[in-house]
Amino acid sequence: MPYRRIPNTDEARLKALKVAFAKGKELPPFKLAFSQSTFNRIQGFLTTFESAVRLYKNTYSTTIVKNKEYPANFKKAKLYISHFIQVMNMAIARGEMTATVRTLFGIDENDSTVPVMHNETDLIRWGEQIISGERDRIRKGMSPITNPTIAVVKVRYEQFLEAYRAKEISKKSGSRIQNDVALLRTQADDIILNVWNEVEAYFGNLPDKEMRHNCAEYGVSYVFRKGEKNSK
Repeated sequence: MPYRRIPNTDEARLKALKVAFAKGKELPPFKLAFSQSTFNRIQGFLTTFESAVRLYKNTYSTTIVKNKEYPANFKKAKLYISHFIQVMNMAIARGEMTATVRTLFGIDENDSTVPVMHNETDLIRWGEQIISGERDRIRKGMSPITNPTIAVVKVRYEQFLEAYRAKEISKKSGSRIQNDVALLRTQADDIILNVWNEVEAYFGNLPDKEMRHNCAEYGVSYVFRKGEKNSK
């Protein structure tokens, strides 16, 4: 015997609900193969579920785009911050600055290496320290570091920071929407199962083939096991 295949995607769930809803609109209650209360559940739920699925898809698409753009912003900011520190270290090596200048940037006086910036936390920390340190230097009357200037570094850093915040907001929003849709999927499955059970019970006295044909008109999906089609 073939078995029912309950929808396992949002598209399939929506299709099953829409077929049942169309039947409920098309037929009077006394001819409908499922109860009016079940039809009312579909009517009250379908628009909500469809809107939530659409929002989930749009949010997912937006997140994909942002995630593709984000690495470039991270890489550029890291490059400019690293380059700024390298220029400072070269100026110290040439004797144009004293090693104590490093302490204004939160770097040990004797540390001539470029800080490690593997992740967002590292990059945010060093971006803030470098921008703040150069501002203090200039305020004290010291010549600004050039090529790159702190203004250029700040532009790249703020572009990264904006992209990072947008990504985090999108991530939280996507997670919330995903949870909302997951709850709605459970409701959709319950409604669909209820419809299909009622429809099968309504046509239950008919021969199997005729019963399945009538149920399929209501969106009930049947799948034949391997070899069953040939044996029928």
